[in-house]
Amino acid sequence: MRVVCLALLLAGMTVFELACWPAMRSHLQAVAILKILGGQPVPAIVAPTMGAPLTTKDISFSISTGGGAAQVVRAREYVPVGMTNAPALIVLHGVHHLGIDEPRLEAFATSIASCGIRVLTPELPDIKDYHVDASSVRTIGESARWFAGRTGGPVGVAGLSFSGGLALVAAGRPEYVDAFRFVLAVGSQDSMSRVANYYRTGRDTRPNGSVEQLRPHEYGPLVLEYEYVEDFVPAKDVAAIRTVLRAHLYEDVGAEKLTMQALTPTQRAEATELMDTDSAKTQASLAASNGKHWSELAALSPHGRLETLTVPVYLLHGEADNIIPSAETLWMAKELPHSSLKAVLVSPVMSHIDFESSEPTLLDEWRLIHFFAQVMQAAEVRR
Repeated sequence: MRVVCLALLLAGMTVFELACWPAMRSHLQAVAILKILGGQPVPAIVAPTMGAPLTTKDISFSISTGGGAAQVVRAREYVPVGMTNAPALIVLHGVHHLGIDEPRLEAFATSIASCGIRVLTPELPDIKDYHVDASSVRTIGESARWFAGRTGGPVGVAGLSFSGGLALVAAGRPEYVDAFRFVLAVGSQDSMSRVANYYRTGRDTRPNGSVEQLRPHEYGPLVLEYEYVEDFVPAKDVAAIRTVLRAHLYEDVGAEKLTMQALTPTQRAEATELMDTDSAKTQASLAASNGKHWSELAALSPHGRLETLTVPVYLLHGEADNIIPSAETLWMAKELPHSSLKAVLVSPVMSHIDFESSEPTLLDEWRLIHFFAQVMQAAEVRR
């Protein structure tokens, strides 16, 4: 009888461990991914959970642009070796001139893929060139549809910065919804108009009526100036001023110096004024431009589209984000149906899309780990 009881106890413990292991593994993987993104060594105890060997290859595929036309999308695929039915995830880069070659994006994609997930990073040409516009919504939706067809079922989509908001817009469109298994939006916008207003005022109202006050990073208003430079300078100066703004956004000091030297004195004064995003003249011009492009900004916003969204959504934001304020994620969380919102976290461990904090508490770190573990569990569901 004692032997039988011991056998039953051991069997029960084995079943319990097997039942708990997927959750334990996803949390260990989350620790490893966050360590990699933070530029820290991966603890030896968690390294075995993300040891899948990978093949990385650059590919391209054609998508429809409407009216019978086609667009070739450059992309990179991270494939776990020997896992023919690996679950699939798209990772979308933010507004950065390196696009899919941006080191943080590569590290994120590699760490996710090493956990046994097939990752695709499609390049968004307009986002890469600091243009947040409707063409990227179509590219995201078509890329999800293409990857879903390639892998045999709907795919997860993780969007960083403005790309996260655009991914939610795409996921709400009838022609794309079946291609999305879930959306992870990191540091993303709910309302482009509200974000544009934040760049002028440093204030973003939360859903509960309180106001988030944070000095905006110059990057935000400069992106709007670059997008709509014709609103800020005479038509004859647009091309020259855009060249200077591009060099400044690309953080190419040498190119910025050369392009500034090539300007006329009047153009040089215009460029200097625009790069002083706090000046009264620039602030007034931003206000006028925002009003002029209100409908375009609305088309790039999840706001007003989330109430009927059926795709599962995970929302993550840095508490001290001064490019897209964290109030935006709170708005999305409020607007999403309870059935669609799977997890939301505003974390002091993050800034914009960088995982960093001067003094995170253990609870802060645990909340971020648990959030990522939930995303990993969603990503690892096999079709």
